[in-house]
Amino acid sequence: MLTFRGIFFGGIMMAAAASAQQPQAHHWAIVVHGGAGDIVRAKLGPDGDKAYRASLTRVVEAGAAVLDRGGSSLDAIEAAIHIMEDDPLFNAGHGAVFAADGTNEMDSAIMDGATLRAGAVADVTRTRHPISLARAVMEKTPYVLLVGPGADAFSAQAGLEQEPPSYFFTESRWQSLVKQLEKEGKPIPPRPPGVPPPSQTIPIAQWQEAAGTRNYGTVGVVALDKQGNIAAGTSTGGLQGKLPGRVGDSPLIGAGTYASNQSCAVSGTGVGEYFIRYTVARDVCGLVQYKGLTLQQAADEVIHKKLEPIHGDGGVIAITPDGQLVWSFNTPGMFRGRQAEGGTIEVHIYNDEP
Repeated sequence: MLTFRGIFFGGIMMAAAASAQQPQAHHWAIVVHGGAGDIVRAKLGPDGDKAYRASLTRVVEAGAAVLDRGGSSLDAIEAAIHIMEDDPLFNAGHGAVFAADGTNEMDSAIMDGATLRAGAVADVTRTRHPISLARAVMEKTPYVLLVGPGADAFSAQAGLEQEPPSYFFTESRWQSLVKQLEKEGKPIPPRPPGVPPPSQTIPIAQWQEAAGTRNYGTVGVVALDKQGNIAAGTSTGGLQGKLPGRVGDSPLIGAGTYASNQSCAVSGTGVGEYFIRYTVARDVCGLVQYKGLTLQQAADEVIHKKLEPIHGDGGVIAITPDGQLVWSFNTPGMFRGRQAEGGTIEVHIYNDEP
């Protein structure tokens, strides 16, 4: 005979079992960066300061909107980086810098912390949103990294938005390349076909040059979704005036991009060669996972104690599944922003800000 006591405790056990089967809700969070370098108020000026803060706010809002409606961290990263790849203020997509031969060679990577799946591309020239191409490599191929013409061909096959090389041309970036090559005594390539005739210096060029010669304009996003999964994504036009074919840290998993639910998600910006040699992104996560450091301690350990003494300029943004969200950089400034569920958007530029 079933007694009230049996019904009562049986009901509790059934409720507990049902509760255990329900996925635990998490608070979402997002951190973004738009590059680091010699970014100081006096050079950037009030107009440049305002323009970058407004753009970074839009980027955070785009990613946060995806997360708030229950979207994945991967979806949020892709949406946020699309904004920066379309904004000529940033060295990615439409705002990509030029290699020494006058071409735009773009790199990108994305990594899923829940599965450790990753996708990356390097030296692509026609994909409007390289971050989407990196994700397509992750989700539609058995590979991690595609480069050059092969990556471009796969992009077209995957149905991603294609643009002619002239789309990625901006007068401000071209003027910066010409000035650098003249200073270095190197030949200046002809203007790319299909671009507008030369124009006078425009304000955006002054803002872009405000970071001086040490301006590492990679963009990146790390995010935590309501399912408790983290991810990282990075996109860049590379290094201005570089030798064609040079690839930095951004598309290299473990160097400029890394994510694991067992530790953290990281996107970096800086001197790519140092970030590659020191496997910066994975090193930060390793310090969290194996040494038990807080995320801020781990990021500072790598950026300030390992890279700074060897002049490895740059910074990282990072996030953990339990909601720690940090940045660390050893340059005068880094374009950055963040938001956690229920909180307000923070946007900062200089190193004397929080």
